[in-house]
Amino acid sequence: MAVSPKQRISSLKIVSYEKEKAQCNKRKRATYDEVYENGQTKLAVMERALDIQANLSSEFPSMIKYMLPSHVTGGFWLGLPKHFCLNHLPKEDRMMVLEDEEGKEFQVKYLVEKIGLSGGWRGFSIAHKLLEGDVCVFHLVRPSKFKVYIVRKKCSDEVDVALGLLKLESSTQLVDNGKELKICEISVGKTEDRNAPILYSSNIEPTVDQSKNNRVDLGSEVSDGVRLSDSIVNFREVKSFEDFNILVNGLVIDSEFSKYLQMKYYELCCNQNSFLHAHLLEGLNCKLVAGVIAETINIADAIRAAKLTTPHDSFLTWDKTLRSFEGLGMKVGFLRARLDKLMNLLTKSRRYKEVKLEQANSNEEKLKLEAKLAEVTHTLTKLDREIRLFKQEKADDLEALFREVANGPW
Repeated sequence: MAVSPKQRISSLKIVSYEKEKAQCNKRKRATYDEVYENGQTKLAVMERALDIQANLSSEFPSMIKYMLPSHVTGGFWLGLPKHFCLNHLPKEDRMMVLEDEEGKEFQVKYLVEKIGLSGGWRGFSIAHKLLEGDVCVFHLVRPSKFKVYIVRKKCSDEVDVALGLLKLESSTQLVDNGKELKICEISVGKTEDRNAPILYSSNIEPTVDQSKNNRVDLGSEVSDGVRLSDSIVNFREVKSFEDFNILVNGLVIDSEFSKYLQMKYYELCCNQNSFLHAHLLEGLNCKLVAGVIAETINIADAIRAAKLTTPHDSFLTWDKTLRSFEGLGMKVGFLRARLDKLMNLLTKSRRYKEVKLEQANSNEEKLKLEAKLAEVTHTLTKLDREIRLFKQEKADDLEALFREVANGPW
């Protein structure tokens, strides 16, 4: 049974710095709760870290470490969970590799007796501008190698972009005679901003092309591969599909898409008279851009196919994903505007149904009340008739007549 991030949070065992180095009590150690301004911030960071961990391959073990001041300043010592080390790490001191999201590797010293990382961790922490409250997810992809994913404490919006991409239920479809091909690792280029987006690697599951009944056969061949562009093309120079190429950082990435998806994207760009990806953040990996474009196409198709019976949560999910893409610079405002109109119509439709139901219930209640009123009216009519009969018999003199009969002779 699947376990939600919030359920996992409640059962997550936090290994504190005090436990890791209880033998050293020269000064009071900062605790995990103290590095967050409030519970909402802490919960948001924990949820994102758990989301990343949940989407990692279960073939290899993983763990979460929350950065305390002593992890990212001063001595730069990173204690690790004892149970994790005993079960998965080497039994002797050894140099280990930390690989970041961009594939850059750092050598660190693992100390068995002290159960943590020492030499080299300082370099990794400084290189990635780690701050207290940040979270690192360690994925042990080899006996002596961790893949490290970073969640920034003060970068929640950008991390939402990454989570949105990692959890896409459908993304780029590369079709080759019916075979599904996966996108490779997602990463971003180097940045000097310590709060810049940190995107983690994943294999995004491909999605199925749209219904074959409504699809024109455009061929399933894929071009020969990513290549350098001869020149930068303005969309106004694109006169037909044959002139249409998808350029990212000076590279033509048409090979990341089937002809069908290229045609769908061409239609969207023609509709807006511009390349929708033209203003994406510089340095984004081509695979990431391909995933964003493919999911934009998927959402556009889903909007077209939406009905009044489509769950409201689906619209919210699409809008959240598009908002993430918009944060990266993708031109999807027109899709979000369409979603907003559809959600307003959906709300009106549901309210209309609710009003109709309330009206039916009210009419039913009215009929019940009318029936009750008729019954009461009938009863009053009978009572009025009886009162008239009593009056005819001089019912007002009944008390005197009663006394007369009571006191009469035997």
